[in-house]
Amino acid sequence: MTARLFEPLRLDNLTLENRIIVAPMCQYSAHAGQAGDWHLMHLGQMAMSGAGLLTLEATAISPEARISPTDLGLYSDETERALGRVLDAVRGDAPVPIAIQINHAGRKASSRAPWDGGAQIDPEAPEGWRTEAPSALAHGEGEAAPHALDSEGLKRIRDGFVATARRALRLGIDGFELHGAHGYLLHQFLSPLSNQRTDQYGGTLANRMRFPLECFEAVREAVPAGKPVWMRVSATDWVDAGWTLEETVELAHALKRRGAAAIHVSTGGLSTRQQIPLSAGYQVPFAERIKAETGLTTIAVGLITEAAHAESILAQGQADAVSLARALLYNPRWPWHAAAELGAQVRAPRQYWRSQPRQFKDLFIDTRHGQR
Repeated sequence: MTARLFEPLRLDNLTLENRIIVAPMCQYSAHAGQAGDWHLMHLGQMAMSGAGLLTLEATAISPEARISPTDLGLYSDETERALGRVLDAVRGDAPVPIAIQINHAGRKASSRAPWDGGAQIDPEAPEGWRTEAPSALAHGEGEAAPHALDSEGLKRIRDGFVATARRALRLGIDGFELHGAHGYLLHQFLSPLSNQRTDQYGGTLANRMRFPLECFEAVREAVPAGKPVWMRVSATDWVDAGWTLEETVELAHALKRRGAAAIHVSTGGLSTRQQIPLSAGYQVPFAERIKAETGLTTIAVGLITEAAHAESILAQGQADAVSLARALLYNPRWPWHAAAELGAQVRAPRQYWRSQPRQFKDLFIDTRHGQR
């Protein structure tokens, strides 16, 4: 029997060869939002990994939507040309479907890269700017509070999500993920810890979900039917009185009604007070609950590092796909080794066909070898 991990997965009209997804991984290596040679090297590795889908890192809809001054963006002709150059090169030898994660960082914007400490950059500093959010509540103690978005700001951001999606369509992107997790803007609207508005976008669950759903609807309308659109969510804030799994289930139902092809389930990132009990697959139960209650195609993520573990998650029906980040950075050939371990096949670039081990003669799909 074929390992569940290596069965095809259909997201609307997009069919993935297997159920391993390269998760979005910020590289903090863009210049003025523009992808460069590092992105070419990084995405080239990930595209040759054998995964069924490659997701670009969180891609900002505007300069002020970036997490850091070195974040990737897709909001101008210059950023579109730069990313197009990288994608053209990657696709030349690695025909993997590519998705984009569209993001606005909200109050977590204007931050240093992780290796520079990750702290907020003062709005008056040369590389800093004033952030914006649902409410004028700072993310961390001692940080500058963001501007609370007014109706014009909300429209600007909705339009920004759509404009980035349209640029991505011109670049031939296959799938569209809205970033509603990890404490960024859409998550900030969902959580009562960061959203204390008194208008139609705050208070009740329906009101707090309103703006993320409006952004989703706008992107879904802009993207042609058949091309999948979905959202990444944090299923809990890991803080008392914060966003909960039960609320996430309601959001998943709402997304499904609006045509979401899937839901990508993570947790945390909104509050510095979070207490996360880390263990292998610690976020999988959240994905399992959402899948069971909604029937929505569900992507699980979080300390999934072993092939047997990934296979068991899918075999037990806890999720429909697994998403890997750090494990793939550490071992960019993780899907190859997983296929070998599970007796499956994986696609590899022809330049690497001769690396197929003798004990795994059918590991790579469609290999051909000459006699010389």
